[in-house]
Amino acid sequence: MAEENRGTSAGSHRRRAGGKRGRRRKPAPRRRGWRIAAWTATGVVLAGGAGAGILYYKFNGNLSSVDINAALGKNRPENIDNGSQDILVLGSDSRAGANSAYGRDEGSSRSDTAMIVHVYAGHKKASVVSIPRDTIVPRPACRTSGGKTSPAVKSAQFNEAYTVGGAACAVATVEAMTNIRMDHYMEVDFAGFQKLIDKLGGVEVTTTKPIKDKWSHLDLEPGTHTLNGEQSLGLVRTRHGVGDGSDLGRIKLQQAFIKALLDQVKQIGLFTSPTKLYGIADTATKALTTDRELASVDKLYSFANGLKGIGSGDMHMVTLPVGDDPADHNRVIPITEASGRIWDALRADRPIPEDALKDGAGTKTGADDVVK
Repeated sequence: MAEENRGTSAGSHRRRAGGKRGRRRKPAPRRRGWRIAAWTATGVVLAGGAGAGILYYKFNGNLSSVDINAALGKNRPENIDNGSQDILVLGSDSRAGANSAYGRDEGSSRSDTAMIVHVYAGHKKASVVSIPRDTIVPRPACRTSGGKTSPAVKSAQFNEAYTVGGAACAVATVEAMTNIRMDHYMEVDFAGFQKLIDKLGGVEVTTTKPIKDKWSHLDLEPGTHTLNGEQSLGLVRTRHGVGDGSDLGRIKLQQAFIKALLDQVKQIGLFTSPTKLYGIADTATKALTTDRELASVDKLYSFANGLKGIGSGDMHMVTLPVGDDPADHNRVIPITEASGRIWDALRADRPIPEDALKDGAGTKTGADDVVK
């Protein structure tokens, strides 16, 4: 596993071939912020960090980072210069420390949520591809936290890559799946997500069906609700409370919740209350882990400033097309032709073809339209 560092940022921002990736537009007003990230934590980070002035160093010291480039070396997909960006966003299910309220700490953690965010050239639109955590995929050889090498395997559950080798192994696995180089990495954990939602004052969602799940402490009747942090965490984690109980159903809820959160963040008026802004920025930076190239508030702000025009209506959110694994019906495998067309489209910076989504994860799970 790559070594984590707090408050450090080595190396310059990685550019695509020809240096075009390093160019930045003149910063827009801070109120517009970034609207696409893991549970939008980063959007609040850069809004808060950029306006904090003397508190810059405090927030900088909150950030954790992983040196993905050093860990993976040169054996990676080509760094294509077409103006697009690809970011792997993970939600970590570590049960250590403050996260212990959500289960027993077994000495490891997994990527409970995984999304590939593709920002198209021009930074006006994005596609988000959710990867079911129990998808069986090949995993490349990865360095473990103990400094040893875990050999490559032909069939491994996707979220085990994070358990084996942390963020670097998760990135390597995604790059092997997609043949797309990840420009950045972002991660938010359970406890950080819950605290962030509470600092934001909750998120309003409308449910069309009852959602009841004792495992995620969730009990919602149909109607409009303002969810606090614990309820929001329960919603994005539940797989027993709606639909067929699969991870595919949970992904549908996650995608709906993220859009509701993105829509709400822009209406909060963070800059009218310095105290509220401070609390949100402090919480968000503590919750966030990034690749080394983004591990400072000014770099996060510069990166995010180029994405300020993307709102929830500009995102195409889909799930990787999968089918039952013949070897284990509790697991799924990517549908080769359909998933290949998705990766080909993103690699070429084209929209995801709709007919690639008709099979597998494109089918009804019973969780569709449960949350508006």
